[in-house]
Amino acid sequence: MRLLFSMDLQDYDDCDHRFVRNSARSVILQGGKIAMIHSLQYDYYKFPGGGIEDGEDPVEAMIRETREEAGLVVVPASVRPYGYVHRAQRSDRDPKEVFIQDNFYYLCDAEADAVAQKLDGYEAKEQYTLAWVDPLLAVEKNRSVRESPYHRLMFEREARVLELLMEEGYFKQP
Repeated sequence: MRLLFSMDLQDYDDCDHRFVRNSARSVILQGGKIAMIHSLQYDYYKFPGGGIEDGEDPVEAMIRETREEAGLVVVPASVRPYGYVHRAQRSDRDPKEVFIQDNFYYLCDAEADAVAQKLDGYEAKEQYTLAWVDPLLAVEKNRSVRESPYHRLMFEREARVLELLMEEGYFKQP
């Protein structure tokens, strides 16, 4: 899978251990819009998806997480790799830890009918909601987030992936 870009703050020279948490995310396009998870609590957008469990295949993780967070059922035969983003920075939780994450993005289709979400506690608290949005709106919204418990790199990562998709012509109308 191709590297889309790297986000490395290089702020971890004195760290003595690392935490790796890779993720897999779906890119589902429909009629010039993209399926995104909208956090109503913090007003940002993210691609459906999440952490890859130990021993789990990234595609299986993407399918599972997309169903849980968005209620969208990915059509397995439609899945194709788009690219990944590498992220490295000092952990927000432990000043001696470097956080490393590869975020794998997959272009795919979803079945027409959604199912009920199965949100984790923090996802329910943030009021994760499926939204079909114009990519420019999601980019603008993510770059204007003021308060959240997350590092700004997360919002910028999603904005930059959306910009790449636009540059590469994925939102052209038929």
